[in-house]
This record gives sequence, structure tokens and C-alpha cells, in this order.
Amino acid sequence: MIRNYIFTLSVLLVAGFAGSAHATGSAYDFSLPSIDGGQMSLAEFKGKTILLVNTASYCGFTKQYDGLQTLWEEKRDAGLVVLGVPSNDFGQQEPGSEGEIKEFCEVNFNIDFPMSEKLVVKGAGAHPLYKWLKAETGASPRWNFYKFLIDGDGKAVASFSSMTKPGSKKLRKAIDASLKN
Repeated sequence: MIRNYIFTLSVLLVAGFAGSAHATGSAYDFSLPSIDGGQMSLAEFKGKTILLVNTASYCGFTKQYDGLQTLWEEKRDAGLVVLGVPSNDFGQQEPGSEGEIKEFCEVNFNIDFPMSEKLVVKGAGAHPLYKWLKAETGASPRWNFYKFLIDGDGKAVASFSSMTKPGSKKLRKAIDASLKN
């Protein structure tokens, strides 16, 4: 009887921990393949605030590249890293190769913030960073230009819809609050 009780209690405890709403670790545990080649470890950005954005070249929100570049230029010295993650997950709006994506961003928007190779950001095939973000925040990209804010400790602190423009008060306030911590 006592053995059954202990076994049942053990199963309940394990099930409780397995169903925990938060993932372990931090964003610094992940690397992304860089659009320039090689790996980009997020640990490179330890102590900085990261604005992670899944991007696409042929989307109604593509004009947000301008605002993302402006944020990068204005706040990088204060510790902000804008990190673009091209994805073809939504409406097939990022069909190009890494070279084509990079050229498009540089020529049309003068982008010089770090970018990854094209990645899957939703569903079972999502990059492990995006699976971790979903476990941490309960959110996953619903369209292109979905934004995640990661603080200087590597913790996901907020997410913002594609409709949230890079210059919005809501996003800038969250960035500023993270930079102060």
C-alpha cells in the first residue's frame, strides 16, 4: 500500500514537472546559421537586449525593415541587437536564397543588423530557438515580422504581433525597460 502511494505520488510529481509552462535554459543556449555563413551563437549577445524578428522580402509588412534598421542604429550602442530571421513559412513570401535575401535587404533597406539563414519558425519543424520561445512565452509567430524581446539575461520577456511597428510606443517602451535592467 505504501509502495503504491509512493509510486502514485512520484508519477504525479513527474507529470507536474513535465507539464511546466516554462522551458529551461536561456536564449544563449541556441545558435543560428548566419546569413553570412557559419554559426551565430546567441551567447555572443550576452548582456544585451535582443529583438528577434522573423522576416520576409515579399510581405505587406516588409516596409518594417526600415523601422528595424532605425531601431538598430539608434539603440545598438545602448545594448540592443536587432536580429532578423528570414522565413518562408507564411504565404511563401521569402522564396529566395540567402544571397538573394541579403542583397534585397542591403539594396532596398540598407540593412546591416545580424541576420540568420532562412529558417522554419512555426510548427513541428521549427528551429529549436522558436520551440523554446513558444515554451517560454506561449506565443509563436502568426505571420511575418512577429517580434520577440529577449532580455540581457537571455530570457524571453515579451512578444509582439506583426502589426506592432518597430517605432511603436509599446515596443520602444519594452525595449527601453529591458535595456535599463
